Amino acid sequence: MEVGELGTIDHFSAGPLIPVLAYVMSCLGSGLGLLCTARARAVVGWARGRWLILAAVSIGGTGIWVMHFIAMLGFSIQGMAIRYDVQRTIASLIVSVGVVGLGLTIVGYAKHRTPALLVGGMVTGLGVASMHYMGMSALWLRGSVDYATGLVAASVVIAVVAATVALWMAFNVRGTTATAVAALIMGVAVTGMHYTAMFSMSIDTGGSSGMLHGAEPVQFLAPLITGISLFTFVTLFIVALSPTEDEMQEEAELGARLDRLTEDQDFRRSARARVNSTNRRNDYFRR
Repeated sequence: MEVGELGTIDHFSAGPLIPVLAYVMSCLGSGLGLLCTARARAVVGWARGRWLILAAVSIGGTGIWVMHFIAMLGFSIQGMAIRYDVQRTIASLIVSVGVVGLGLTIVGYAKHRTPALLVGGMVTGLGVASMHYMGMSALWLRGSVDYATGLVAASVVIAVVAATVALWMAFNVRGTTATAVAALIMGVAVTGMHYTAMFSMSIDTGGSSGMLHGAEPVQFLAPLITGISLFTFVTLFIVALSPTEDEMQEEAELGARLDRLTEDQDFRRSARARVNSTNRRNDYFRR
């Protein structure tokens, strides 16, 4: 806890259930995103784009944004009401999904993976950090919010490193066990970045007064979190019914072999037709 002038910040006012649930949702979103990118690796064109969009919504929406605002349900300031700016909160969701999608696109379509990974990790990490502090700026309360520079810098570094590692995992991790372990690691990174940033803040409530506007946390956030969570489970259902990366590659290889076989058969027919045509001409001139 951190003490402001008139109030006390409590990041775990609802007990351990909220941070545990936030971590679980982060792992679920991250794992689902990894499964989507695994399928994106096996296809090309618009099919790859569709899987990367699902991955961006899963990681950016569920793995990061939902985790952040579930954790915020456990955030309180003693003796002070908290409200949320609706537009800024929704904008933070769009930013989170957008920067993850941009990072996946940079790495997923790059010819030279290492430079793209560094650029994508930087862009995504800075975007995720921006999403967090945009979400915090959506807080309406009677007081002023200050941040400790060192912890803010640490949270940004964690975000960039975590984003770079997540992008590497997205295009390199294979297998169920490895994906599960990667999702757990990504969950730790996202949750760690969130609470590092949260512990950097302090509230000065001196002299604050006036009517407090905005939406109450539970009434506003609960429907948003529920909606995105439902989308996550629908996506999970889609992934469960779709072929795995290995199955897609086997199908593609089979299709390629069939195409080659068809081309060979067409070539034989064409060659046979040319031979027959030549023979007919030769027979004509022999007469």
